[in-house]
Amino acid sequence: MNTRSWLHWPRTLFARLAVILFVGLALAQTLSFWFTLTERDQTMTNIMMGYIEREVASSVALLDHLPPDQRAQWLPRLARRSYEFVLGPGVPGAPVDASLSARVARSIGDGIGTNYPLTVNAVPGERERLQVHLKLSDGTPLTIDLRPMPGAPLSRWLPLVLLLQLIVLAGCCWLAVRLATRPLHQLAVAADTLGPDLKASRLPEGGPSEVARAARAFNAMQDRISTYMTERMQILAAISHDLQTPITRMRLRVDVMEDDPQAAKLRQDLHEMQALVKEGVTYARTMHGTTETPCRIDPDALFDSLVCDYVDAGQQVSLQGRFGTSLTTRPQALRRIVGNLVDNALKFGGSAEINIAEVHDGQTTVSVFDRGPGIPDESLEAVFEPFARLETSRNRQTGGTGLGLAIARQLALAMDATLSLHNRVSGGLEARLTLRNLS
Repeated sequence: MNTRSWLHWPRTLFARLAVILFVGLALAQTLSFWFTLTERDQTMTNIMMGYIEREVASSVALLDHLPPDQRAQWLPRLARRSYEFVLGPGVPGAPVDASLSARVARSIGDGIGTNYPLTVNAVPGERERLQVHLKLSDGTPLTIDLRPMPGAPLSRWLPLVLLLQLIVLAGCCWLAVRLATRPLHQLAVAADTLGPDLKASRLPEGGPSEVARAARAFNAMQDRISTYMTERMQILAAISHDLQTPITRMRLRVDVMEDDPQAAKLRQDLHEMQALVKEGVTYARTMHGTTETPCRIDPDALFDSLVCDYVDAGQQVSLQGRFGTSLTTRPQALRRIVGNLVDNALKFGGSAEINIAEVHDGQTTVSVFDRGPGIPDESLEAVFEPFARLETSRNRQTGGTGLGLAIARQLALAMDATLSLHNRVSGGLEARLTLRNLS
C-alpha cells in the first residue's frame, strides 16, 4: 500500500475508530434517507397522477357543459397548484421529452383522450412545463397548462432534524469508541509507569470479558516479574553474604604472610572481589527499584556537601551554577548518581567540573565534565550495560567492576530522570543528568 495515501489518516486508534464508525453510520443514514425520500416521491407521484386524471377529466367535462360566457369565471376555481386552465390555443412548443411530463400527459390522455382529441407539447423555460391542447364540443379551444411537481415539498424543519441526527451519531460514536479504547489507554499508562521499582498501579479487572481478561493477565505479569526480581535480588544477596566469610578469611591469611611478594597482589585481588560483590548487589537493588521515599530537599546544599567531601579528600572537583529552588527527589539516589559520575571523571580525567544549568520547562541539567580521553561515539550507550568496560586490561589504575554507570542509569530511571554521555568538542566527556518535576 502506498504510504502517501495514509498521510492524512489519524495516528491514534481512538481517532481511526471514531472516523470509521461515524462515516459508516453517516453513510448508512444518508442512504436510508435517500431511499425513503425516493420512495416518498414515487408514491406522491402515483397519487398525483391519479388525482390529475380524475380532476382534469371532471373539470373539462364541467367547462364543456357550462355556457360559453360563464367558463372564464370558473377557471380560477378549477385551477390547482400544479395546473390551470386557459381558454385559448396556448403556447406552441416542442414534443414532450421529460419522463415526468410524459407520464402526466399519458394520465390526462387516459382520462379525457377518448372524448376530446388532444395534443401535448413542452413549453420552453427553466422549469419543466407542458401544455395539453384540446377543443370543447362547441369548438372552443382549451389549454391545460401543467407544471408537474416531482414530489411533495420538504418540510422546513427537516434539515434541522438531519443535523441533530448527525450530532447524535457523532456523540454516540465518540462514547462508543471511548469506552472501547479506554482499557487500551489504561494498559498503556500502566505499562509506561512500570519502572524499576515494579510499583505500577494495578488495572481494574471489571468490564467486558475481553478487557477483564487482559487486565488480569497484565496484573499477573506484574506479580510474576516482581517475584522474579525479588528472588534474583535475594539470591545475589545470599551469594554476597556467603562470599564475605571466605573473602575475610583469605584477607586475614594474607595479612599474616611476611614479606611475600605475592601478598600485595593477593590483597588487591581480594579487595576487587569484595568490591565486585558489593557492586553486584547494589546493581540488583537498583534494578528492583530504590526503596527511598522522595522528599523535598535543598539541592544546592546537597551539591555543596558533595563537592566539599571531594575537596577535603584532596580531589580537584569544582561546582558552577545553582538550582535556586527546592527539589522533590530521592536525595541518596541523586548523591549516588553524581558521585559515580564524579568518580569516573576523576579516574579518567584527573578532575571533575559539576555544572548546574538553568531550569527550562520544569527541567534542570546537572553536567559532570572531565578532561579525559572521551568515549568513541558508537560506545556512548554501550557503556551503560552491566559489566561493560572500554578499558579491557583491568589494571589497578583504571580497573573497575563495570557497574558504576549501569547503577547510575537505573537510579536515574527510578527518579524519572535521564542520564546520557556526550563527547565534548574541546576534549573530554560530559555526563548529563536531566532532572524533572522541580518544585
